[in-house]
Amino acid sequence: MSSIIRILPVLFIKNGLIVRSEKFTKHQIIGNVLNQAERLNDYEADELIYIDISRDDKYDLGRDDLSVKSHSDIVNIISEISKVCFMPLSFGGKIRSCSDAVSRVRAGADKIIINSILYSNLAEVKNIIKELGSQAVVASIDYKIIDKKPTCFRNFGIENTKINLIEFVKKIEDLGIGEIFLQNIERDGTKKGFDIDTIEMVNANTNLPVIACSGAGGEEDFIQASKINNISAIAAGNYFNFKERSYPFIKKILKKGKINVR
Repeated sequence: MSSIIRILPVLFIKNGLIVRSEKFTKHQIIGNVLNQAERLNDYEADELIYIDISRDDKYDLGRDDLSVKSHSDIVNIISEISKVCFMPLSFGGKIRSCSDAVSRVRAGADKIIINSILYSNLAEVKNIIKELGSQAVVASIDYKIIDKKPTCFRNFGIENTKINLIEFVKKIEDLGIGEIFLQNIERDGTKKGFDIDTIEMVNANTNLPVIACSGAGGEEDFIQASKINNISAIAAGNYFNFKERSYPFIKKILKKGKINVR
């Protein structure tokens, strides 16, 4: 029997509120960090991913927007989420040191997701892995297709590192990373479907579990992604935020198609 494919909702936090993301540049406020967690917990999601994409360290808007309350401290946000979230919780964003990673786990995260530090401080990445264990450390990799080649970007998808995606995957696998969270910047929020070719290429070049994200627009996109050889998880942000009962719906569709999901 094939391994079970996890279906993972992704929630992006900007300045203390949940936002809809498109191509990493357009962000629309859509909800409260706790309400969204409670809703997905009620749907018995496999796991929940939160990514802090705040450009600065300000988490309190000083007002309620769309009748939802913002929260003012990222560690407090994780602690509050963990009180209503009874599924595995992964948290990423602004993890610049081992102490940052540890503080998030102590607040209630089961896994931490790192990105920028993978390019700037591999020694500290090794410290994080040593402290928390490989199983608790996920590498988030953002990329674009440049001259027909997948190329890694950093700094909120702005800076072209000119590093080939496959070469980078092999490099970080050697560090002892436990999992890869893969995002195609140009498909983020577009509903154009997952970048199947690149995801398959990554899977063929690593033994690490791969979480495919970016581009989900409908049930057919999930079905196609589920057929990728050795795919570990399929993740989506906007899809699960805007369609009521979308999470149990997509699980039902995949099970009906004999796809091995929980």
